[in-house]
Amino acid sequence: MRTRAKICGITRIQDINSVVHAGADAIGLVFYPPSPRNVSIEQAQGLLQHIPAYVQVVGLFVNATAEEIAAVLKQVPLDILQFHGDETPLQCQQIAQQVGRRWYKAIQVKPDLNVLDAIKSYQQAGASAVLLDAWHPELKGGTGHSFDWSKFPKLDIPLILAGGLNPENIEDAIQTTQAYAVDVSGGVESAKGIKDQQLIENFMQGVQRGSAKYKSQ
Repeated sequence: MRTRAKICGITRIQDINSVVHAGADAIGLVFYPPSPRNVSIEQAQGLLQHIPAYVQVVGLFVNATAEEIAAVLKQVPLDILQFHGDETPLQCQQIAQQVGRRWYKAIQVKPDLNVLDAIKSYQQAGASAVLLDAWHPELKGGTGHSFDWSKFPKLDIPLILAGGLNPENIEDAIQTTQAYAVDVSGGVESAKGIKDQQLIENFMQGVQRGSAKYKSQ
């Protein structure tokens, strides 16, 4: 099975077409107003009309309440929730139960963080996966930075690699981490929120090569 891939921060219909054509497994929509990739309810509704079956739609939220997420879900039928803020395992669990969606948690790999304990705490709360992202003191994702991939753990929960990925390094990233999935945003953009079709295609080709190499080891 090849490494799964999500292209996050989609804001335009033509970018959905590029992502689908390149063979990505999931599309990420950002519901976080401070982000340059944030989409409104109306934008999201328009984008969803162009997403075919078998391509999952992930909604990214940062410290949102259950009520705020439910309001989005009432109008935008997201498949999975991505909690990308300071949500505790219990908060993620409770929100997911209230709105009836599967979820996963993004964890920023801080220098002093016990990554294994953090992953296990969200796994025990019901996470379908855990995403490991580079840490930044101010930004919540989309930093363009990566962390030390050699420290990427091997566990019995699907782990998603994010942070600083691009067409040039994705093959090596997959070989090094053997992640279940990879998540890219800025690495396939010509400007914030504007995806580049050629970069997306190059990225997905790198995913294929990286997957084939580590599967054959």
